Amino acid sequence: MSKNSVRCVLVDLSGTIHIDDTEIPGSLDALERLRKSDVNIKFVTNTTKESKRVLHERLCQLGFTIAADEIFTSLTAARKLIEQKNVRPLLMVDDKALEDFEGIPRENPNAVVVGLAPDKFDYNTMNAAFRLMLDGAPLIAIHKARYYKRKDGLALGPGPFVTALEYSTDRKAEVVGKPEAAFFLEAVKDFGCDAAQCVMIGDDARDDVGGAQKCGMKGVLVKTGKYRPGDENTIGPPPAHVANDFAAAVDFILSSLIV
Repeated sequence: MSKNSVRCVLVDLSGTIHIDDTEIPGSLDALERLRKSDVNIKFVTNTTKESKRVLHERLCQLGFTIAADEIFTSLTAARKLIEQKNVRPLLMVDDKALEDFEGIPRENPNAVVVGLAPDKFDYNTMNAAFRLMLDGAPLIAIHKARYYKRKDGLALGPGPFVTALEYSTDRKAEVVGKPEAAFFLEAVKDFGCDAAQCVMIGDDARDDVGGAQKCGMKGVLVKTGKYRPGDENTIGPPPAHVANDFAAAVDFILSSLIV
């Protein structure tokens, strides 16, 4: 490979290779084709609906050959930040994700951590978070996605609820997941390659593609999952490529980016 050739491919999960418990057609075979190219592969996700263990089991049940250590989640990044700050979080995450925070003290919380937690975005919980922040508690957003794709259609992500807390307290959240540059760079740090040698494949123009490109990576946008017509025109620079699906994105990378 030349020094400008792609050495690492980052792959979004939900909306890119699967939606809930369904493979996006062609993704299984495409992943195997990509593996044969000997590039490094990392699966990066903002999902907070379930722990990394549950997510890995879901992907394996769908037939994907993925090792647990190939998955880098925003939950992992959030836990690291909580430990660095040495805070006790009010965790607004789905119960299925709580195991990723085992061992972290949560009594008398002095920080607010928000992920995708539809059952916890009620008035009382939001108000408890609001009061903690008024008393000085930091707000940590596991990510700020505006919406995501479910089988029944698009659904609100945690971003609107994080923004509500920011607005009501006149404070800003510290965001740890995509599109933050630190998230992408942490995901590839063990591969010893430059950002310019990495490409990100995802269905979110802003968080997947835009975030990756801002830190020097290439971005390939797929027209599956949360993609809506014209999304490629909402970011600058535009994606390096727009593909119909993950299989087409892999074809593009193998034919055009690996030298």
